[in-house]
Amino acid sequence: MIVVDNSESSRNGDYPPSRFEAQSDAVSRIFSTKTQANPESSVGLMTMGGKGPEVLVTLTTDFGKVLDGLHRTKIRGGSHLTTGIQVAGLALKHRQNKMQRQRIIVFTCSPIQEDEKSLVKLARKMKKNNISIDLIAFGELDPDISKKLEAFNENVKGGDGSHLAIIPPGPHLLSEALQATPILSGDGLGGADGAGGAGGAGGAEGGEGGAGGPGGFDFGVDPSMDPELALALRMSYEEEKARVEKEKREREEREAKSNLAGIPEEGGEASAVGDKKDEAPKEAGPDKRDEGKDGDVDDADKMDTA
Repeated sequence: MIVVDNSESSRNGDYPPSRFEAQSDAVSRIFSTKTQANPESSVGLMTMGGKGPEVLVTLTTDFGKVLDGLHRTKIRGGSHLTTGIQVAGLALKHRQNKMQRQRIIVFTCSPIQEDEKSLVKLARKMKKNNISIDLIAFGELDPDISKKLEAFNENVKGGDGSHLAIIPPGPHLLSEALQATPILSGDGLGGADGAGGAGGAGGAEGGEGGAGGPGGFDFGVDPSMDPELALALRMSYEEEKARVEKEKREREEREAKSNLAGIPEEGGEASAVGDKKDEAPKEAGPDKRDEGKDGDVDDADKMDTA
């Protein structure tokens, strides 16, 4: 779920063309990066400004719905960071595909009304529910806001990776600066290394060493950067490994059957030898009798001749 800040602070133009338009461009970059890295990924959109958080688009793979939600968004009121994160967590809880990892990406460019204690409590709750949260803080952030966000990030961090990106104002686009952060750089690198990882999985016939990748991570992807891509590559590798093992077992079974077919049954060879021995006298007998008859004829002939 992507949570955008549509409070009055998003009207500021220190991020060209404005803070809200910069968020819209960054949302497009996040959507394309996530869905290209893993076709099974889905993205939802919600706001946390105005009177309260509002879910604009539930989890979807249709970018048109996300664009429509951004166009319908109105800038008003203040931000509700804590409530927005809680609503996003509920939206992820009711996702259709339970195999998908849960991640919330929050844009914030306005003052944070919640105190540090309540933020830390929420962070621990999200971590307990296995929800990763990436915070993208931009705008003129005072030390108090930065301290709150850092405390939240420290308590929500887990194995799936939760990041805090603080992007100061400048001539660069917010989406370009975001691409260089761990929030998206893992996906971008994962897309390139993913092909190599798939090749390693496909080469599992030659051995099981194809799972390793550059950097010491399986398939070259850091799970803390992009758990979705790492899981997809791991599942693909396991499926390929199971297929290769099945083919190997079937080939061994066929070879075993062919070897058994060439082995005679017990006692078969001995009986064959015995049959040959029995047949030998029978074949020799008639020959001797014929010889005897011939001898008698010869003798008779001799006698007649005599």
